[in-house]
Amino acid sequence: MITAAILEIFLGIGALAGGLGLILAPDGSGFGFSTALLAGSPFTSFLVPGIILFTVLGIGPLVAAVLTLRRSPAAPTLALVVGILLVGWIVVEMVIMAHLGGVLWAFYLLLGVAIAAQSQVISRCSQRPTKR
Repeated sequence: MITAAILEIFLGIGALAGGLGLILAPDGSGFGFSTALLAGSPFTSFLVPGIILFTVLGIGPLVAAVLTLRRSPAAPTLALVVGILLVGWIVVEMVIMAHLGGVLWAFYLLLGVAIAAQSQVISRCSQRPTKR
């Protein structure tokens, strides 16, 4: 369960930082991006992607981590959802920005799969009787 929480916290902090950077500089200049990267997407700036990144992949995993550490019955489901959302986010980025990202995309795809897989670990741990 600790591994799941660590992965969720890692993702959440990174997404909060990335999302905030895109919200504060929706032209992408804070990261050296050009809005030309958004060609083929429904967005003309990085504002909406930044808000989505900040909330869904920033706040979401942090909430999941807290619930994981509290051994909430919802924790396995949230870990699975967070993992699937991260994989989905990266796949969409790969389709829209096909010429960027290689190693980072691979890293975050693996992170999403690892978080989703941890949902099974959390589920098994929560089914074990606790020692008193």
